[in-house]
Amino acid sequence: MELTIDRDRCVGAGMCALTAPGVFDQDPDDGRVLLLDAEPQPGQVAAAHEAAGLCPAGAITVIGDPPGPRP
Repeated sequence: MELTIDRDRCVGAGMCALTAPGVFDQDPDDGRVLLLDAEPQPGQVAAAHEAAGLCPAGAITVIGDPPGPRP
């Protein structure tokens, strides 16, 4: 799984940083998302995927398989 962010779309809600603090943070200057880890470790994948789904602006894109068992 890989993550990308679009800081121009970010509205600074902070759901990402609250949900996956090891993967996302908020810029102290403008409050918008900062990507700390574009390829989260296995223990952070589920939280990162959830954070992407919670983003009200759709500023986080998940590339690759979602968390969970493969069929």
